[in-house]
Amino acid sequence: MQYLKDRGFVHPHASEITPRSVYEGRRTLLRQMAAGAAGLALAGWAQRDALAQVQRPGKLMALAGSRSAVAGALTMEKPTAYADATSYNNFYEFGTGKSDPAGNAGSLKPRPWTVAVEGEVKKPKVFDLDELLRIAPMEDRSYRLRCVEGWSMVIPWVGWSLAELIRRVEPTGNAKYVEFVTLADRAQMPGLRSGVLDWPYVEGLRLDEAMHPLTLLAFGLYGEVLPNQNGAPLRLVVPWKYGFKSAKSIVKIRFVEREPRTAWVKAASQEYGFYSNVNPNVDHPRWSQATERRIGEDGLFQKKRPTLMFNGYEAQVGQLYAGMDLKKYF
Repeated sequence: MQYLKDRGFVHPHASEITPRSVYEGRRTLLRQMAAGAAGLALAGWAQRDALAQVQRPGKLMALAGSRSAVAGALTMEKPTAYADATSYNNFYEFGTGKSDPAGNAGSLKPRPWTVAVEGEVKKPKVFDLDELLRIAPMEDRSYRLRCVEGWSMVIPWVGWSLAELIRRVEPTGNAKYVEFVTLADRAQMPGLRSGVLDWPYVEGLRLDEAMHPLTLLAFGLYGEVLPNQNGAPLRLVVPWKYGFKSAKSIVKIRFVEREPRTAWVKAASQEYGFYSNVNPNVDHPRWSQATERRIGEDGLFQKKRPTLMFNGYEAQVGQLYAGMDLKKYF
């Protein structure tokens, strides 16, 4: 008996005995930790497999990036085919048909290019494209893209968080919103002859939305520089909002105190709200937002996908809208 006592198997006081529930709880916790580690490993492999499916198309100049470490930046879903992503676009400056941008955007000259950053900032500056390319290391990111029209894609982008630029220009205390102004050149953009929108195309974000690490300034997709029809030479990508919020071919970024009057709000404020977060519970007057059609999955019996709140990025961005009435601020 002394042999057992010396090795702790006999406890003279009941208080020294680990309760069975605690003991079994520890075992459960260890199993969960192991499972969690395995889950993370499997998720990592799945993300690696998803990225491995992205092959450089060999159409334009290569733009290499490293795997992003930003939470939510790498969806495990299968990327949309390059041919679909570059031929099925909304870019009204080149026409309102889905194939118009690919057919007409050859007239766009993405170099030379400058972006003026101005307004409520301590360090306004006009950036040359090459300066912007060097601001931060390029990252590979794979985002869902959801159009308000009810279709979706998965796009592998190359770029860096917009916050990298914002920190460099140092917004003042008056800066509450960021306004993005895109190119409007009739010589390069035949769609500007139409009166479908008030040109130039203008979009905007709240400053905290613009600072979120998922908000991307993109310079490429599929491992190459952006094709003209996808917003060359640089564009915004805000993955939890409908696609029209992600301004293409940006020439000016302004920091302002008041909410910007964006192009679609000016055109039809009852249909397109300033926030335009993906929300399956708030329909557009012409399109249900409850489900979506993934481009490239157009088989006869292919079911539509259920739309995810904030396009599946709720865990990362939901806190930005805590307490807001998302039906009022749509």
